[in-house]
Amino acid sequence: MFDLLIKGGVFIYPIILCSIIALAVFIERLWLLRRKRVIPSEFIRQIEDMLRKQKISDAIFLCQGDSSSIARIFLAGLKSSGRGMWLVKEAIEERGGREAVILEKHVNILSTIANLTPLLGLLGTVSGMIKTFNVISVQGVGNPAPLAGGIAEALITTASGLCIAIPTLVCYRILKDKAESLIFEMEENSIKIIEIMESFNTQ
Repeated sequence: MFDLLIKGGVFIYPIILCSIIALAVFIERLWLLRRKRVIPSEFIRQIEDMLRKQKISDAIFLCQGDSSSIARIFLAGLKSSGRGMWLVKEAIEERGGREAVILEKHVNILSTIANLTPLLGLLGTVSGMIKTFNVISVQGVGNPAPLAGGIAEALITTASGLCIAIPTLVCYRILKDKAESLIFEMEENSIKIIEIMESFNTQ
């Protein structure tokens, strides 16, 4: 397998590098986008119970001790609870936007790699064909053996580029959809928290 890749020429190395980066990004994002790390259900239930009992200080303390994304959003809103609901909403919206950016961080790297690797493969194909035609111009077409190196380079780089691009694109969609789903859930939970706070502010 290694000998086959070596025949792919110089352009096989950036393709291999892209595959390593894509795998690292996918594993790192998959680990960070776990639902219990971003939106832990038990934590949300506890916050809702505290707010219904109007225990704002306890809710703030609980948020400060939690490392989840939703906890940071809730904390931003709860800290503004004494200054009016419009400030609470603004704080939650601002922090929610920042957390959304954090969740989607590095995901677009996979999209870039999925688009880049076929181009690198195409570049390798062009390089291999140039070598092939150079051999033909010097030695003619009587002996096909000298042509094998250029043709092998062309085919290997093309295949390698596509073999990296296709799964990388799938991984990109998986992570993108997962991040968007979590962001939507954070928005829904934030709206619910605001509604609970508004209910006892109007009592």
